[in-house]
Amino acid sequence: MGGGGRDPNLIERLDLAGEFIRLRLGDRPLPRLAVVLGSGLGKLADLIQDPVAIPYHEVPHFPVSTVEGHAGRLVIGDLPAPSGERTPIVAFQGRFHLYEGYPAHQVVFPIRCLGRLGVRAFVITNAAGGINPGFQPGDLMVISDHLNLTGQNPLMGSHDDRLGPRFPDMSAAYDEELRGLLRGCAGDLGLRLQEGVYCVLSGPSYETPAEVRMLHRLGADACGMSTIPEVVACRQMGVRVLGISLISNLAAGIARHPLTHAEVIETAQRVAEDFTRLVAAVTPRLAAAVAREEGA
Repeated sequence: MGGGGRDPNLIERLDLAGEFIRLRLGDRPLPRLAVVLGSGLGKLADLIQDPVAIPYHEVPHFPVSTVEGHAGRLVIGDLPAPSGERTPIVAFQGRFHLYEGYPAHQVVFPIRCLGRLGVRAFVITNAAGGINPGFQPGDLMVISDHLNLTGQNPLMGSHDDRLGPRFPDMSAAYDEELRGLLRGCAGDLGLRLQEGVYCVLSGPSYETPAEVRMLHRLGADACGMSTIPEVVACRQMGVRVLGISLISNLAAGIARHPLTHAEVIETAQRVAEDFTRLVAAVTPRLAAAVAREEGA
């Protein structure tokens, strides 16, 4: 599955989609901060004030979400923090996955589109299976690093310099400053925040117990079926990333019962209040960090 260079018209397609979004916003500027909401976590977007909602299927060349728990729209407006601050934000209420049949470069098309429009930091969230024996369903984990075991990368194929370097550095894929801001907010709110390595596999079948044992030995703390293609695309563009996993279930061989997508959604709904409080609290600090960087 190739990168953007396999489509000779990719930049034109990205800019056409971006121009459509700009027209829908009218005179409102596009926020510099975006959040991608994983399975069952889309309710955060319902808190956005003065929203402009754009269904994915209306945006030229955007893929369409086909998974339960993914509403499939952009919501652009102000997210209120517990302190009362309002932070301009773009929320992806739903995302795209390799297992839906989308190639890696199409999975990240919306990320690249918003990056070219001027988004400078993404909060990328997911629902994940817990591998670390110290984790419990309902825990929140800030991602410190990742393992890509899909065999796919959105940068594969011929290259276009307008998307960023051919060989982007991934040694600090998950921004340390932004992670520190999230840890500080979690402490202020009295929320337990785990930290660990996220592993992606293509899915959609869940991992076998033997695969989970392998992932544990490789150093994974949680596993899922998303996020990493988006992170790679962000880093190629020089866009900062904060990754958050909701531990929605324990992985196969750790859990004592069969795994289901319904369990993922149920756990996400149960923890939604803590998740939304944390993300709403950290967004003003993230926006300030982005503004400082732009002003440097």
